Amino acid sequence: MAESRRGLMMFRPFFKKLRKGFSSSAYSASPALNHSKFNEDMSVGKAVPGDVKEGFFTVFTVKGKETLRFVIELHHLTNTEFLSLMDQAREEYGFQQKGALSLPCRPHELQEILQHSKGSNNACTESWGYV
Repeated sequence: MAESRRGLMMFRPFFKKLRKGFSSSAYSASPALNHSKFNEDMSVGKAVPGDVKEGFFTVFTVKGKETLRFVIELHHLTNTEFLSLMDQAREEYGFQQKGALSLPCRPHELQEILQHSKGSNNACTESWGYV
């Protein structure tokens, strides 16, 4: 538990960015977990997309030519495997990037972590299809 708390404190700048984004947008209903192909035309850092409702955040998996967008529930931020990915992202990209967080992994690797977290937390995750 202490390790998770320490990991969460390390990502305080990311959490502030999430909070700021949530406070300036309207929310719409969407599946608990959703991902889609990356849209390069989307204006980065200006507004939270409509499919990101309160209690969720967006990440991109970026490895080689594979880039996929995920909308993830906040409770995954307590998962040690997910925190490890965020630590790798901090080391590789820092927190200077705008918009969604990029994770240095393949989409299926993140899916496995989220599914494992779903099983252990009894979380509601659905809709793995492309949007």
